[in-house]
Amino acid sequence: MKKLFLLVAAACFAFSASAQEALGSRAQVVSPQINENNSVTLRLAAPEAKKVTVAGNFLTPDGTPVENTEMVRNADGVWEYTSPVLRSELYNYNFVVDGVRICDPSNVFICRDVASSFNIFIIGGDRGDIYSVNDVPHGSVTKTWYDSPTLQTKRRVTVYTPAGYEKSNAEYPVLYLLHGAGGDEEAWMTLGRTSQILDNLIAQGKAKPMLVVMTNGNAGQTAAVGEAAGGMIQPSMRGNANVRPAASFEQSFGDVIKFVESNYRVIKKKEGRAIAGLSMGGGHSYNISRTYPNTFDYVGLFSAAAGNLDNEEVQNSLKAQRDNGFKLYWIACGNTDFLYQRNLDMMKYMDSIKFPYTYRESGEGHIWRNWRIYLSEFAPMLFK
Repeated sequence: MKKLFLLVAAACFAFSASAQEALGSRAQVVSPQINENNSVTLRLAAPEAKKVTVAGNFLTPDGTPVENTEMVRNADGVWEYTSPVLRSELYNYNFVVDGVRICDPSNVFICRDVASSFNIFIIGGDRGDIYSVNDVPHGSVTKTWYDSPTLQTKRRVTVYTPAGYEKSNAEYPVLYLLHGAGGDEEAWMTLGRTSQILDNLIAQGKAKPMLVVMTNGNAGQTAAVGEAAGGMIQPSMRGNANVRPAASFEQSFGDVIKFVESNYRVIKKKEGRAIAGLSMGGGHSYNISRTYPNTFDYVGLFSAAAGNLDNEEVQNSLKAQRDNGFKLYWIACGNTDFLYQRNLDMMKYMDSIKFPYTYRESGEGHIWRNWRIYLSEFAPMLFK
């Protein structure tokens, strides 16, 4: 028995030493490393791998991810890649190890976009500073549930309240911020950096303190996958319906407004409401604002999936929205976006009926890099 005990103790000691050695090796791998010249060095300890490449949206000028940028293995079995000098921005990446895409095990900062996960890093100094957590007063973020009689279910919503809201008696304006296809009520917070953008803009005096309400725009979904009944299913672009919708998301939007105005200290007037969204959410913002043509003084369409301009009801509702008046109708789109022409066609019709709008054209395409920029430019124009 004593001999067996000694053998087991020796094995445990050997395993412990091996584990500590492995952990120590991993701890020595620094990745990502932001260099003084704003390049980034990525590293992966994979001594048995035959080929490792990096895929990231910083590898091409237009932000299109590529997967064939090879990393080089050093004598210690650590694969390494150093990028060109990067402009200030938030970037994402993955490693591809012998054909298998993985996240960087040395980087704990991970985001999900629909069913894909990737690491992120930020190059500071300009735009990246707006997306970073800085030493400024911070707002609060609540994930809560509201009743939607129109959709006949309870639904989850994310609400940002600005710093000082809890101690104030003031009423605040509200921005309703809508996600794109495949997204949910978490998308604008994780991928869009909404709380960081608003915290920083408000602290700098560039934006008014406001609530930001981020809904789930999938009428057949009560909440993000894993947060609703139905279990931890794989997300999809179709929104993983877990209920049979009784109406469209646009038709149910009055339920969202009623919940917010019944539970938060907000301005319950047109001048205190804004609505904006990206892609599908831009289409929702377009439809909601014209369906409720005297409800929002501020509308933002980011790479919007909007249109249907041959429809007489759509035409009449846009004219009613024009006649009721508003303070800002802001349209933004990248010139390589697949929805670029649709936005040009929409604006051509608006010109024909003298519908006032402001257009902001950027480079690049249908990517979060653009939508974060649009939010950081749109928010300072609100509630003036």
